[in-house]
Amino acid sequence: MKKLLSIMLIASFSTIVYAAPHSKNVSYEDSEIKVFSKQEIDGYLNGRGMGMAKPAELNHFPGPMHVLDLATELGLTKNQISETQKIYESMRTKAVEYGHMLIDKEREIERLFLSQNISPSSLDKLLLQSADIKANLRSVHLRAHLVLKSVLNEFQVKKYDELRGYVGDQLHKHSHRH
Repeated sequence: MKKLLSIMLIASFSTIVYAAPHSKNVSYEDSEIKVFSKQEIDGYLNGRGMGMAKPAELNHFPGPMHVLDLATELGLTKNQISETQKIYESMRTKAVEYGHMLIDKEREIERLFLSQNISPSSLDKLLLQSADIKANLRSVHLRAHLVLKSVLNEFQVKKYDELRGYVGDQLHKHSHRH
């Protein structure tokens, strides 16, 4: 099952890489790692979600950073703010760690191609490692949404969805972006 998950992640990761536009605006050529834009590298190194938790976000599982940003509008109690902050900090710490690991692994792949010293077996091994890191990173973000839902009440979740634009037709529109 783990191998199947890794293979699926590699396939989806490859699709994202190859589907990216090849224009100067994307800035992959100027990036230190060609597979990621400068913005993506920054996002990974700083623990940003970058859409990794969309299945949670679009299905009534709020994200900790946005909940903290909307604390007043959601009427969070001091205890809810404290719990949300803990969830956010834990998520961010782990996400930064995995983000650095992912960037390091992709640097290694790029170095081997650059050196012309890469074999199909070493490539497969590195890609599986990269996919495993990315799966763990995504899990960190999704789990934070999962845990946070138990901190909020039903009204706050509905209000969150409303404030984020995830209601009615808007939810349908957001879920088909990107």
